[in-house]
Amino acid sequence: MKKSEVNKYSYVILGAGRSGLGAAKLLKKNGAKVFLSDNSPLGKLMYFDDKTLKKFGIPFETGGHSDNIFDYDFFVKSPGIPLNSPVIEKALSLNKKVISEVEVAYWFCECPIIAITGTNGKTTTTVLTGEIFKNAGMDTKVCGNVGLAFSEVAGETKNDSVVVLEVSSFQLESTENFRPAVSMFLTFTADHIDWHGSMENYMNAKLKINRNQSDDDVIVFNYDDEKIKEQMVNFNANICGFSTKTNLEKTNLNCGCYVLDNEIFYFNKMKSENSVIMNTEDIFIRGNHNLLNSLAAISAAKSFGVSNVVIENTLKIFKGVEHRIEPVRDLNGVKFYNDSKATNFDSLYVALESFSGNIILIMGGKKGDNKFGLVEDFITKRVKKIFAIGQSGEAIKKYFDGKTEVEQAGTLDEAVKMAYKSSVNSDVVLFSPGYKSFDMFDNFEHRGSEFKKSVNKLKPKK
Repeated sequence: MKKSEVNKYSYVILGAGRSGLGAAKLLKKNGAKVFLSDNSPLGKLMYFDDKTLKKFGIPFETGGHSDNIFDYDFFVKSPGIPLNSPVIEKALSLNKKVISEVEVAYWFCECPIIAITGTNGKTTTTVLTGEIFKNAGMDTKVCGNVGLAFSEVAGETKNDSVVVLEVSSFQLESTENFRPAVSMFLTFTADHIDWHGSMENYMNAKLKINRNQSDDDVIVFNYDDEKIKEQMVNFNANICGFSTKTNLEKTNLNCGCYVLDNEIFYFNKMKSENSVIMNTEDIFIRGNHNLLNSLAAISAAKSFGVSNVVIENTLKIFKGVEHRIEPVRDLNGVKFYNDSKATNFDSLYVALESFSGNIILIMGGKKGDNKFGLVEDFITKRVKKIFAIGQSGEAIKKYFDGKTEVEQAGTLDEAVKMAYKSSVNSDVVLFSPGYKSFDMFDNFEHRGSEFKKSVNKLKPKK
């Protein structure tokens, strides 16, 4: 929709989280009729700000959705509300338009968008890409699932700005016209299947990031991920692969970023460009997954003409993001890492892959898919001992007992103390749960913060 047409329609915002509040204010500022509705009681809304809503003249309700919401033309839904929820199904039956906050924010964005999705790696790649563009001197807005909502910054953009946007399948599935200048598809593994219903639906939701792109746009994709690669033949945008395994210049791709003999190469045959960016050993963040994230970020930066020097200097100092294999403390030669963002076994696999051995692993959380086979080889060969927590603790102990030492802990704080007590110089205490946090914590951020508090309370051994 054109920005000038927005005030012709009315909008109900479902969900008073950060993105919902941002969308409500953005629409209201631009003359639209807006109503905010949240099913949760007022006391459970973390970001709710009734003073601001009253200041903007935005009516609202909490604790349930009234029938009044069906008087509005558009339903702007929170990412946390599935399409098969009763309220959305009724809206669709009444031929209401159901869209996401990302779609709304896109209507008001005046600049190119670099949109980043994938089962894993989104946050690190988003923040890293943002740092590269900031260091290149560009007016850069980093937003989406990291930091500010897209709708909180879209109205502040100018033609010479750039938005770096982390976007999930939950947000993408309800977009219509959303079109980034550069899209990134990082990884694809089984996750959120209970939400989407099938792997095919999950893939289709992710692919909406590419749906509206044209020859003027760029798709950056993980060439090493077969499921993603086989989908790329269906799009017309310029395709740019990244790989740690294949010399992409020997493929039919016109553009790519790859690793050969520990050197990172970038090429674009259409622009007769071919250069060595840097040595992989100079990248500060560790692990093959972060190397892939770096290649993706480089590809986006080069599509905007960012210099190799800026890219290299950024990658040499970028320390990663909070809660993702985050160094916390070195105590008596024992290194503690916070990987609370590992809410599935694919992320746990990546974390275990990043360390050669001497790992004391704290894992566990809300009961979920026990993909033990995925990480069994790493745990058997690299993990000295597991401290299992949460609802899944018993299943972890039952499966890995006999493969490595396993002990259950009642709390995360208790697990940290037990892990430190059993550690020796040169060990790595890795908190990489592999499960969601909701059995014991509000979210993975809360969980990671509590881990760091526990680690920082530890006293040196005598």
